[in-house]
Amino acid sequence: MNGKLRRPDLRRLSELASLGLVLPSSIIVGLFFGYLLDRWLGTDPWLLLAFTVLGLVSGLLSLFRALKKQMKDEPPDA
Repeated sequence: MNGKLRRPDLRRLSELASLGLVLPSSIIVGLFFGYLLDRWLGTDPWLLLAFTVLGLVSGLLSLFRALKKQMKDEPPDA
């Protein structure tokens, strides 16, 4: 390799780097909406817990889908 990355290599690298944000961002969104709904409806802590679990599940599903796509797109070793 000559030290320069081609455009497809940079795109793949950026896609892989973004995977680290998928799970935490989903959990944070769930926490945020659960907290707001709990404060608005007075249902402490049930909606916070429910939306946190939904955020966790959503983040894991997104992470697994992205990893599956990356594994499918990976060229075989030669």
